[in-house]
Amino acid sequence: MRQLSITLSLMALLQSLPAIAQVPETTSGIPSDSIQQVTAVKWMTNFPDGKFYPERLLSRAELASIMVKAFRLDKREAVNKANLTVPDVPRSYWAFNDIQTVLKTDIMKGYRGNEFFPNQKVTRAEALAIFAQAYGVFQFPDDAVNEILASYPDEKSIPTWARKAIATVATEGFLNTDAQGNISPLKPVTRGDMAYVLSKYLQRQQQQPETPEVPVIPNSPQSP
Repeated sequence: MRQLSITLSLMALLQSLPAIAQVPETTSGIPSDSIQQVTAVKWMTNFPDGKFYPERLLSRAELASIMVKAFRLDKREAVNKANLTVPDVPRSYWAFNDIQTVLKTDIMKGYRGNEFFPNQKVTRAEALAIFAQAYGVFQFPDDAVNEILASYPDEKSIPTWARKAIATVATEGFLNTDAQGNISPLKPVTRGDMAYVLSKYLQRQQQQPETPEVPVIPNSPQSP
C-alpha cells in the first residue's frame, strides 16, 4: 500500500513538471514570451485592441519600421543623406521616414523605378535576408553555407541570394522552423515569425557582457 502511495505521488509530481517548465505557445506555435519580449522593448507593438495577432502577415513597410527600431538604423550616418524619390511612398505615408532610412542604409532595396511597394507581403527568405543585412551577414564560403543548411529538409528551396543570410541567422540561433525542421523560405513571414527572430537577437544582446573599464593607476603616464 505504501509503495502504491509513493508511485501515485511520483506520478502526480511528474505530471506537474511540464506545466511549470513549459513556455505557453500562441496558436502560431511561437512561444508567448518571444512576443512579450519584443513588445516590452517596443520593437513590435500590439494592435489597438491589445492583441498581437502573430498569424498576421508582414508588409514591407511594417518590416522597415521594425528594422529601424531593432537596429536603431535612424542613428546611422547614412540617414543624413538627402531623401530619395520613392514614387509610391509619399511624405504623408505613415512609414515614410522608416522607409527612407532602410533605403539609405541599404538594409532594404527598392524595385524598378525606385518604387518600394510598401504594402507588399514579405516572404520568410526576404525577411530573414533583410534581418541578416541589418545584423551583418557572415561571409561564409559556399561550402560552409551548404554544410550549415544541409540539416534543413527544405534547404533546396532557399533562393540562392538568401542562402548566406539564412546561414548567418541559423548559425546565430535566431531561426525558427516548423515541427519537421523546415525553414519554409517561400512562405509569407508572419508577425510571430519576426517576433521569434527578434527575441533571440534581443536575448543575445542581453547576454553580452559590458566592456570592462580599464583601471586608472594614480600618477601613471596616460597611453596615447
